[in-house]
Amino acid sequence: MEDFRRTYLRLCKEGSVEPQDSVVAQLQESRATHGSRLDLSGQSLSADTCAMLATALQKDTVFTEVLLSDCMLSEEGAKVLLSGLFDNTTVKVLDLKGNNLRSTGAEVLGKLLARNKTLHRLVLEWNALGVWEEAFSLFCGGLCSNSVLTQLDLRNNQINHHGAAELALALKRNTAVQELDLRWNNIGLLGGRTLLEALQKNKSIMQLEMAGNNIPSDTLKALEQITGHNSDRQSTLRDSRSRTQVLSKEIQSLKEEKGRQFLGLMETIDRQREEMGRSNGSTSIQIGQLQEALNERKSAVNSLTAKLQMTEAALALSEQKNHNMGELLTRLKSEKEQQREQQSRVTKKEQEDSALREGKLLREIQNLTETNSQLKNKVEELERRCKSQQQQIFELKQELTNSTAELKLQLAQAEDRLEIEKRRSKQALQDMDILRQKEVEHVNRHLEDSERALQERILKLEGQRIQLEEELSKARAACVTERTQAEEELGKVRAQVRLEEQEHVSTLGEKLRSVRSLQQEAQLHCSQQKQTISELQAKNSQQIMEINGLRRRTEELQQELSSKDQEKVAEVGRVRVELQEQIGHLHAERTAQGGLKEKISALERENKALGSNHREVLLDKESEMSSMLEKLRLKEAEIQRMREDEAHRASYLQSAILTYVQGSPLGHYSSPKK
Repeated sequence: MEDFRRTYLRLCKEGSVEPQDSVVAQLQESRATHGSRLDLSGQSLSADTCAMLATALQKDTVFTEVLLSDCMLSEEGAKVLLSGLFDNTTVKVLDLKGNNLRSTGAEVLGKLLARNKTLHRLVLEWNALGVWEEAFSLFCGGLCSNSVLTQLDLRNNQINHHGAAELALALKRNTAVQELDLRWNNIGLLGGRTLLEALQKNKSIMQLEMAGNNIPSDTLKALEQITGHNSDRQSTLRDSRSRTQVLSKEIQSLKEEKGRQFLGLMETIDRQREEMGRSNGSTSIQIGQLQEALNERKSAVNSLTAKLQMTEAALALSEQKNHNMGELLTRLKSEKEQQREQQSRVTKKEQEDSALREGKLLREIQNLTETNSQLKNKVEELERRCKSQQQQIFELKQELTNSTAELKLQLAQAEDRLEIEKRRSKQALQDMDILRQKEVEHVNRHLEDSERALQERILKLEGQRIQLEEELSKARAACVTERTQAEEELGKVRAQVRLEEQEHVSTLGEKLRSVRSLQQEAQLHCSQQKQTISELQAKNSQQIMEINGLRRRTEELQQELSSKDQEKVAEVGRVRVELQEQIGHLHAERTAQGGLKEKISALERENKALGSNHREVLLDKESEMSSMLEKLRLKEAEIQRMREDEAHRASYLQSAILTYVQGSPLGHYSSPKK
């Protein structure tokens, strides 16, 4: 506030204008109380002070409320002051009560509404905007292009039915105004009808005050009903938005969890690759060292060939054992290929099932669109009939003026019936909410059951892992017994083992690639299914909105038909019969709408079932992936153990050769030469 006072005084000095004492005093008083409110109400502002205030407000970023009620603004002052608020980005509330604004003020207000993008509330009580029709039309044009203003107060502005028509045209295009106050004007019957037609297209106004405008009670009740429908519609929209936000958050959390799991799998695979590379490097270094030692002692080994002929029988036995080991490896490979084929068959079946389900859903959606088009055609026919009946009623209103007293009692009864129907509709909505909560609980229970099943599978896999470890311990004992016999055979078997290791590593790489490709395909399939589910949910929400609109339209038609029946009781029997027939048609349509609601609920259940099935499929695939990864880890551990055994065998063979060479006479001869 102090900064604003200083800027005001500085601008007055620069413009050679004397600052107004009352304005300065008001700024000093409100400096300590309201930091974001500029209250100059009751101060008679001149044109010069308005110009200075306008220049100060152009760049101000502190005030959110500007109160200028009963300031006796002139036309020039109002024009200058409002033009200063065109580019302001902080003021949200503007009060111009009792300033006798006229044609220029209305034009500038229209420009302000067209250019300003932050003003939410505008108070124009006790002005004369409706006297000049052209200026008020410009004001309505600015209101039509505004998309921010939510509250508008136009009390006591001398607005007639022409101004009401301009305001109705603006409200047909405006979708931001929620509260409109038009009390104590001169709108009349024609203006009330035009506003009622505009509000039938406008879905944003939730509060409308129309007292003191010489408007009949039936139009006032119709306006109140429309605003009540708009408020109910906005509440349902808010609920649907909150639910969609919750669903989107759950979907995002699931996506993040899956991404984390995939990253963890990739990290483990990279670590295993690094460990494989390290082990291969260490084995290659050891083999190179052994080759160097063997090359150095070739001359000594050539002398021992005669003695090694006795060991060929043992080598034949070892070759038979190696042949048996090769057969075991071929069996394992065949089993792995069978498992791959089974997995491919399962994935193909799942893809075919998903395609059939998608086809069924598309057919059901087409049927629903056809039913919606039929309902729209029926509604258009009903609207045409209602228009023709309205024309007949307008002709008969002049004859039925004497029967109004008797019809008031019937109107009261109809209002009681409407209240009873509203209560029934509220109870039906509560029942629907209870059913939705029960379905959510059922889905949660199903998820808990699936988690329990997964835990049981994990326990079974751990038991299998323990059995495999026991078998590996037995195999280790057998290998220790055979180690002494196979030490002499390493020279011949080494090349074969290297080739087998290379082939095994290549097969493992191919398996990893195939597993990755399967995982990517599953993720793509899941994303496609999620997209289809989201599209179906959007279509269901649209259909629900259309059904709600049709329901409200039927309620409005029932109200209009009941009012027409009450007006025609005394003299016109024929019209009453036709209205009763139309009421029967409407009841039939209501039953058809009930069938549509049941179909929509069935579709929602099917969507939920599909979502649960997709989640189960994803969980099964993740469990299969984990089992495959565990198998890969076990096989890599076996490979590492085989490599360690080979390294031990090589070390034993080296030590045996060294001891044999040192114990032979050639070793004695070669030692003094060194």
